[in-house]
Amino acid sequence: MTSKQRVMAALNHQRPDRTPTFDSFWEEFRQQCIQELSLSGQTDLADCFGIDIRIVVADETPFPTRRKLLHEDTKTVTERDGWGRVTQKVRGAYFYRELEVAVQEKRDLERLWFDPPTLDSRYHGFLQNVESGRDRYCVFCKTGGPYLRTTFLRGEVNFLQDIADDPPFAKALADRVADHIIQVGLESLRRGNLYDTGLWIYDDIAYNHQPMMSPKAFGQIFLPAYRRMVSAFKEAGAAKVILHSDGNIGPLLDMFIEAGIDGINPVEPRAGLYIPTLKAKYGRKLSYIGGMCNSHVLPGGTADAIRNQAREIIEVGKDGGAIIGAHSIGPDIPVRNYLCYHQIVKQEGVFEK
Repeated sequence: MTSKQRVMAALNHQRPDRTPTFDSFWEEFRQQCIQELSLSGQTDLADCFGIDIRIVVADETPFPTRRKLLHEDTKTVTERDGWGRVTQKVRGAYFYRELEVAVQEKRDLERLWFDPPTLDSRYHGFLQNVESGRDRYCVFCKTGGPYLRTTFLRGEVNFLQDIADDPPFAKALADRVADHIIQVGLESLRRGNLYDTGLWIYDDIAYNHQPMMSPKAFGQIFLPAYRRMVSAFKEAGAAKVILHSDGNIGPLLDMFIEAGIDGINPVEPRAGLYIPTLKAKYGRKLSYIGGMCNSHVLPGGTADAIRNQAREIIEVGKDGGAIIGAHSIGPDIPVRNYLCYHQIVKQEGVFEK
């Protein structure tokens, strides 16, 4: 099977030739691999480890034409980004400090307008990534989701307060964001011709213990937007719509299934989500991409613990419904531990026809 055939078989609850895989790698981990495994400096770890999925991303920001460098010196860079935020970052740092957001007052919603989703500039790098990966990977396009992307406009603390204190306003703002994201997603599917695979919605809506809001608030504010999004993508022809959210989204799963979500990622054990348990509960209603623990088992677990967790996912996925992965592989994971995980999947994740 090709990667595309393998992944789509798994998502359709059919037996693949082997367990499909999906991991992404920090640059620091790549450098560790290059040093410890004597790899070329140009090594692509996705190729090296046989990763099956590639996610390609258009520029979905509301205001790409309004990006502007505001100030820079020897220590910091201050800029206005495509979400209308003013951010300040220490040079060389990953995280930034948020100084200003686009929707500072609720009345700002009335005069909020977005750049067109059809801007060609949104899709330049996107199309290059689609074409360079089409023959090697199962390629999906991506949008954000109505919770996380709305926090970019409003600020996370402000938006969480809106959800609690003013649900109608929170819903109105999230709906505006969802409507914009839908158009970017439809344009991504069309330009990339990715209908036969589909689209992932990235929306980190939970932390390790529970979602960021109650199931009641989710159902009132976000579920209608999710229904519209999934319906629009599938009516356009998308084969699958997958949800990526870190954390424990368990209390919301029934609503995501109702909205039409086909699968979830990364299914984090540290958040109490286990692929064997979920598959026993939901059967063919969902597929699962992930399941390996990248916070305890891979960073510090024994070889036996790594193998045992991988074997559980391999067994569950032998007739489809599961794609193994550890989501984000950072420098806290020893190369030897990742190799242990990779080797057990390669050795035992091969299935008879």
